[in-house]
Amino acid sequence: MAERTVSPAVVVRLPDDGAPAVRRTGAFRTARDRRRYRLVVAALAAVGLASTAGILLWGNESEPGSRAFWLIAQMRVGSLAVIALVALCHAFATVSFHTATGNRIITPSIMGFEALYIAVQTTVVFLLGAAGVSAVTGVGPFLGQALLMVVAATALYSWLLSRPYGNIHLMLLVGVVLGGGLGALSSFLQRLLDPNAFDVLSARLFGNISNARTEYLLVAGPIVLAVCLTLWLRGRRMDVIALGRDVAVNAGLGHRRELMVTLLLVSVLMSMTTALVGPMTFLGFLVATLAYSMVETSDHRRLLPVAALAGYAVLTLAYLVLRHVFYAGGAVTVVIELVGGIVFLVVVMRKGRL
Repeated sequence: MAERTVSPAVVVRLPDDGAPAVRRTGAFRTARDRRRYRLVVAALAAVGLASTAGILLWGNESEPGSRAFWLIAQMRVGSLAVIALVALCHAFATVSFHTATGNRIITPSIMGFEALYIAVQTTVVFLLGAAGVSAVTGVGPFLGQALLMVVAATALYSWLLSRPYGNIHLMLLVGVVLGGGLGALSSFLQRLLDPNAFDVLSARLFGNISNARTEYLLVAGPIVLAVCLTLWLRGRRMDVIALGRDVAVNAGLGHRRELMVTLLLVSVLMSMTTALVGPMTFLGFLVATLAYSMVETSDHRRLLPVAALAGYAVLTLAYLVLRHVFYAGGAVTVVIELVGGIVFLVVVMRKGRL
């Protein structure tokens, strides 16, 4: 049997007996796409490593190798661990959510995770005053908020997708309405707060790496890693889901069941990152869009790691520049959200539709 290589992604076998040719396809269409993927991964890894080294070493004036040097570095390792978890959550959740919904414009935040987080924080401070912040601080309240968000999201999409008329667009519309309602309730309660309580609350209503506590990482880390590994292992299934419902059904997949499982895993990741550092609406959209534009592949097992690397590189670089150069660490997520919002508008204007 003669064999002719069209590209590294496609091998065409030409049988001598006149039988039909056999085609094998891969994750990349051409050798150039494969090389580009490797260069992108290497570049993102280099930026992430350089930013990590900068965060650990910049401004650490203690003698290298001394006890003071390692104490300062150890304190900064906690922030790096938070950044890594947040990047994993937003990258894996957003790419998977785009695949499940068939839309690369919307973000998982549309399900109301952030609105529910803000409503819980506002209600506690409204009922208990400024001291109520301590009531939502600790491992127990952290897990409670995350569980509440997972249960609410699961109840929403499992109820809507299981009904005869249910579909993904109806689920998203209901999520937007519920998020808007929770947002309005939160705004009303905030107007009734005294200035001191409102000032304490405001510090917790926008994403901040400093919001995370060390004990949270010990609980959230294993959960996030397990969910991300599960999504990566389900990459082949998501490749089929991305082709549409009809193709997935013809391939033997239970399309609705796969959607519900994917959305459940997405809700766990989004609840963890929101309870950990607070709302970060456009971070996931930013890193997912970067991943789509930098690599030419639809293989989720290759796309998900690139999105995670992009998220880590973006967050560490922003954290290094704003915290250690301009001494404005609290503005990291504000700048990320600003850049992400601008990218969102650019993508929407180029597409001309949502």
